[in-house]
Amino acid sequence: MSTYIVGDVQGCLAELKLLLEKAAFNPQQDSIWFAGDLVAKGPESLKTLRFVHSLGDSATVVLGNHDLHLLAVSLDLVPPRPKDKTAPILTAPDKNQLLDWLRQQPLLAEHDEFVMCHAGISPQWDLPTARDNAREIENLLRSENWPWLIEQMYGNQPDSWDEELSGIERYRYIINAYTRMRLCFSDQRLDMRCKLSPGKINGNGLHPWFASPQRIALEKTVIFGHWASLEGCHDNDNNVIGLDTGCVWGRFLTMLRWEDQHYFRQPALSANPQ
Repeated sequence: MSTYIVGDVQGCLAELKLLLEKAAFNPQQDSIWFAGDLVAKGPESLKTLRFVHSLGDSATVVLGNHDLHLLAVSLDLVPPRPKDKTAPILTAPDKNQLLDWLRQQPLLAEHDEFVMCHAGISPQWDLPTARDNAREIENLLRSENWPWLIEQMYGNQPDSWDEELSGIERYRYIINAYTRMRLCFSDQRLDMRCKLSPGKINGNGLHPWFASPQRIALEKTVIFGHWASLEGCHDNDNNVIGLDTGCVWGRFLTMLRWEDQHYFRQPALSANPQ
């Protein structure tokens, strides 16, 4: 039995299936973990949702920012982004089943030896706090109030954690940390605008969230996606692994087999314009 973890699929189903063939993945024996953003700019978002849903208990999924945006579009709260190719989901006969399943997925998934989320874990959180905060949002998404949360989640403030935060400010920070975060200022405030790789920041006081100077050390490896410009990341010093290698931008889809730390890479079959 093997545990596989794959980065942002974003509708690149053909590449995902080729990766699974390379690894001889067997859903009857193995498990596969998806680091969020199942959908968006790739050509087969609908088929990707159907495929991952069909894997049943062998698949573990966390929500990414594109997955949450799809839920907002489905409620007519925001227009679809021009480059997204999710329209077939919204007219599919199994739309409700797929979207109900999607919003049941967690922000944080936990293995005995690692945790997985889409963007990362706030440098201000220890692991118990991260767990509790994820559960807050997950419970709301699974409740009748989920449309309100989806409508109110957009925005970059607050950019710093305080346990006294309440209501939508608290929820928005948690969602942003788990699904949108990349860089932090030295005082741990989140910068929600810059998408550059760390080597291109040019010393403007920003650090990757996982290299924040005052980051609370966690007991488990954090596996994440979201940050394509990192082109993958295995940082032993900070105990993190990034798996988004920009398949949807014409680079690679990357999958890690946890037990022997073997990486599988599948070149993109086509590129989407940035």
